[in-house]
Amino acid sequence: MKTALLVIDMENAFFENAALAAQRDRLVGACNELIAAARESDARILLLRTEHERDRSTWTLSMLDDEQGFAFHGTEQAELLPELDTAGLPQLVKRRDSAFWGTDLFQRLHTWEVEQLLLAGVSTHLCLAQTASDAYAHNFRVAFAGDAMGAESPDRADAMLDVLLKEYRQAKLTQEEALALLRG
Repeated sequence: MKTALLVIDMENAFFENAALAAQRDRLVGACNELIAAARESDARILLLRTEHERDRSTWTLSMLDDEQGFAFHGTEQAELLPELDTAGLPQLVKRRDSAFWGTDLFQRLHTWEVEQLLLAGVSTHLCLAQTASDAYAHNFRVAFAGDAMGAESPDRADAMLDVLLKEYRQAKLTQEEALALLRG
């Protein structure tokens, strides 16, 4: 079964949050280890990042309600973390929590003949969960790289994962299990 590693929102804007900043070294190290394993096995890798326009045209309802956007196009906030191994990897810009919403992610995965996704990055209870939910709707198998995921709110992350793991038959893997999946 062909697997793609999706590394989601490992960008500067999200690590301005103190809870995520405290997890930064662990998350980057785990993500880099997964990227290296995927490269060795020729698995597909896609870096996804959130980016918005200053003119409010891409803002979410909560951003509009709060009158505050973030991760603006062309800013340091919207850039991937400098210590993340991104050399030569394709990137996809998204505007919402789900990486499928308003992007060509489904087409890319179909072209690559991918059947399973390994998700890593932030935030577990938002972007990873919404992407996993939409992946299920598109009939992709999903596994979460547990050691390579972070959240500002661990309780919410655990609650979301509980639903996805039970209802959608998705899996949360240890780092060793995730590496083994990528290595085939």
